[in-house]
Amino acid sequence: MADTEPEPADGEPTGPEPQEAEPTDPEPTGPEPTDPEPGGPDSAESGPAESAPDGDAAEPLTTLSLPAQLIIAVAIAVAAVAAAVHLSAAFLSVSPPNTLTKRHGAAIDDYVYPEFERVWKLFAPNPLQQNIAVQARAEIRTSAGGTATTGWRDLSAQDGAAIHHNPLPSHTQQNELRRGWEFYVGSHDVRERPQGMRGNLSEQYIRRIVMLRLGREEDGGTVERIQVRSATTPVAPPSWSDEKIDTKTVYRTLPWWTVTSDDLPEVKRR
Repeated sequence: MADTEPEPADGEPTGPEPQEAEPTDPEPTGPEPTDPEPGGPDSAESGPAESAPDGDAAEPLTTLSLPAQLIIAVAIAVAAVAAAVHLSAAFLSVSPPNTLTKRHGAAIDDYVYPEFERVWKLFAPNPLQQNIAVQARAEIRTSAGGTATTGWRDLSAQDGAAIHHNPLPSHTQQNELRRGWEFYVGSHDVRERPQGMRGNLSEQYIRRIVMLRLGREEDGGTVERIQVRSATTPVAPPSWSDEKIDTKTVYRTLPWWTVTSDDLPEVKRR
């Protein structure tokens, strides 16, 4: 009789034991986040907290005592009046002549000058009330070995002729000579003595401008010395004005300057 295997008993597994499936998602390595509890320390980071009323805040003026309110009101009124007076005086000092400036001009000037002085006028900054012409002449060495003096050449008139009817005048024609002369006048005293290094620089600048206009050769001779002067003529008042101004031309003549190689333009040195 063939051998037969014993049948398994009821309840016993007939095959290999089943294994549990591993989870596909990785397990978190750190502690799981927890929702912040209301009112906890994390709740302040999640959103702005409502600000509590500050008990130390400044009280409104209405809660101050009557003397304190009066002091504050007087201080504001004084500041407003002072600002109004200052602005009015500053405005009148730069405004065209009017009834107030004629009656109170001295008081306005006493307040404005020198702390609040302005160098411009309302509606017309620095209006010109004088015509200033810069003129130059030269002492030349003639071909025969003698010396001669040329007539005065009006350099300002040359610039004026170049600007007249010119829709696009150059900056040199408009400002070079004029600004150079203002530079000289502002850096010299009434005896034509230079004041500091700017005075010497202004002299060199004027000599360079003059030699640029005249050239090394003038009237058939070689320029050895130059002299510069200004002719200042006040502008006559309009016909409707009762102002009286002397329109006589006043001259300011500078001493003779010996021409050196530093006074010659770069192109003419070679």
